[in-house]
Amino acid sequence: MNYEAVVIGASAGGLGALQVLFSNIGNKFKLPVLIVQHLHPESEDYLSQLLKSYSHLRFKEADDKEPIRPGTVYYAPANYHLLVSNDKSMVLNVDEKVNYCRPSVDVLFESAADVYGPHLIGIVLTGSNQDGAAGMAMIKRKGGLTIVQDPKEAEVDAMPRAAIEKVKIDHILSLEKIGKLLTKFY
Repeated sequence: MNYEAVVIGASAGGLGALQVLFSNIGNKFKLPVLIVQHLHPESEDYLSQLLKSYSHLRFKEADDKEPIRPGTVYYAPANYHLLVSNDKSMVLNVDEKVNYCRPSVDVLFESAADVYGPHLIGIVLTGSNQDGAAGMAMIKRKGGLTIVQDPKEAEVDAMPRAAIEKVKIDHILSLEKIGKLLTKFY
């Protein structure tokens, strides 16, 4: 399959999980990656600095109306939903919280599934609620690839378990194996 983008959702324990994941993805990885990591609404932008120490990929906070570029890892700013528009640019908004969260994993996953269809890879990592399960169901319905962090390995297993309960997931893997699988695609 010719994949065009990756979306990742994480909550409690996500910073550590993302560090392990990106340390196992090769520096020549070319797909764009969009991340929702649940953060405190007033968090400062430190995610790129944290992740840059584990990977040579380009990390940046998403900007409204910014085109999605290959080989770049984007993440939602604190207190903004991150969506993908039909022209493959990013949209930020402050609509109501979804699953008590803004940014919401489901909001990102569902908008990306609408745009990329079967060319999307969705990944749910550690977290303490059900955010991401409905989005994974939509990715699966549109023919995309679904991957979940093994709940036994997750710092908090609620998000991975919710996704597994709602969707027939394609791969349930450790963070290291998720990284290695992604490098096979690009």
